[in-house]
Amino acid sequence: MAAPKQFNVGIVGYGLSAKVFHIPFIALTPSLKLHSIVQRTPTPGNSAPDDHPAVKHHTTFEPLLADPDVHVIVLCTPPNTHYPLARAALEAGKHVLVEKPFVPTAAEADALAALAREKGRVLCVYQNRRWDSDFLTVRRLIGEGTLGRVIEFETHFDRLRPTPPAGATWKASMGMAQGGGALYDLGTHLLDQVFVLFGMPSSVYGRFVRQREGRLVKGVEGEADEPDSVTAVLSYAGTGLVVQVRIGVVCVESRQMRFWVRGSKGSYHKTGLDPQEDQLRGGGKATDADFGREEESKYGRLCLLGDDGTVVDKVCPTVEPETYVRFYQLFAKAVASGKEEDIPVPATQAAQVLRIIEAVRESAKTGREVAL
Repeated sequence: MAAPKQFNVGIVGYGLSAKVFHIPFIALTPSLKLHSIVQRTPTPGNSAPDDHPAVKHHTTFEPLLADPDVHVIVLCTPPNTHYPLARAALEAGKHVLVEKPFVPTAAEADALAALAREKGRVLCVYQNRRWDSDFLTVRRLIGEGTLGRVIEFETHFDRLRPTPPAGATWKASMGMAQGGGALYDLGTHLLDQVFVLFGMPSSVYGRFVRQREGRLVKGVEGEADEPDSVTAVLSYAGTGLVVQVRIGVVCVESRQMRFWVRGSKGSYHKTGLDPQEDQLRGGGKATDADFGREEESKYGRLCLLGDDGTVVDKVCPTVEPETYVRFYQLFAKAVASGKEEDIPVPATQAAQVLRIIEAVRESAKTGREVAL
C-alpha cells in the first residue's frame, strides 16, 4: 500500500508543549495535518475543542489509538507516561513523536527503539534545541575547524530563580525517578547537544546541589532531596576534551552564560538563549520575518590566534536560523520514507543521552567518576 501524501496527526496532551511547539509547526508542514487532540479535561479558557473546532477531540487515549485515520501520534504528556503511551501507539501501528525528556531510563528507550524497528514505524524524540541558532553556530565553528582542536567546552543553562516553581505541573513536582527534575528537563537539552558534537564520553563526574538551600545532594531518596542544580564533567580520553555542563537557579548575571568553547586556534563565548522559545511564548509565529533571528547586540565573541601569535577579538554573528520548522520538515520526511536513517532525533540517540544522564546520577550518588 502506498503511503498517503498527507499524514494525519493526533496530539496527546494540550499544554504549553502542544500549543506552542507542535500544533503551529504541524500547520506549517504540508505533508502533515492535525486530525485529533486528546485533552483529558477541557476547561473554559483552556479548551482544545474551542481552539480547534475543525478536528476530532477525545478525553481518553484509547479512541485515538483505535482510529485508523490517525497515522502519527505526538505525545505532549509528562515524561512518566511516555513509555506506556509510546509502546501502545507503536503496537497500534502509529508513527510516534515523543516530547523530551524521552523516558526515564535508557533501558526503556532501547525497548521502544527495538519495538519501532520491529513494527517498521518511525519513533522520534523532540530535541528541538538541536535547531537553536547558537548551537548551530557552535557546530559550524567546530566543524569548519575555526577553533582548532577543541580542548574545553562549557554549556550552561543558568537562571536567577531563587524561588521554587509553584503549581501542579510535572516540572514543579516530578522527581528524577519519573524523568523529571533539572537533569532531565534542562540537562537533556545540554547533554543531547554535547552528544551531537562529540559523541559518548569515556567517563562522567556529577554533582547535585540544592542552590536555593545551599547544600549538596549526594543521593536522591525522596522529593526533598531532588536537586535544583547540576554540575557534570564529561571526559573524552581519546582527545583530552573536557566538557562542563552546568544548570543553576541562583545565578546573578545581567547576561547569562550559554557557551564557552576553547580550542587550540581560538575560542567562542556566547551569552543568552536562542530567541525562538521566548518569541513563541510571547505569541510570535514561525512565519514572522524576524523569527529565530538574534539581535546583533546578542552575538557571541570570537577570539582567534593569528600567525604572529597575537589574539584577535571580534564579534561572531549567529548563523541564519533554520528554526524548529526544520525539525518538523525532517520528521515529516522520515514519516514519508519510513527510514530510520531519516529520523532527525532517533530513539537510539536518545538512549545514549540517557546513559550519560544515568552516569551523572550514579556519580552524584557515589562521589566517584563513572566510566562509560
